[in-house]
Amino acid sequence: MIRHIVFFTARSDEDRNAVLAGLSLLTEIPHARLLEIGSNAKTDQLGNAVDFVVYGEFDDEAALIAYKAHPLYQKSIDRVRPLREMRIAADYDTDKAARRPV
Repeated sequence: MIRHIVFFTARSDEDRNAVLAGLSLLTEIPHARLLEIGSNAKTDQLGNAVDFVVYGEFDDEAALIAYKAHPLYQKSIDRVRPLREMRIAADYDTDKAARRPV
């Protein structure tokens, strides 16, 4: 399984609702097992720069590629990019991830 995690920061407080609305379009794309858009609760003592998190789980790399090829993905980019300050993304294969033994 592939986990896709993206962090976003809005350019201004006035843009936050529009960024959230633009990111929420991603939940309508059918290729993910799970896709969540969350607002950062900003309770961490060391850093709270991130405003929003996109978290997705995909069966495999092909599903992630299909997700990114969907027209709503580009529509979300078109809405969010002009309003965001920062975007950091990471994808990783859970089969290759380090784990604590159960």
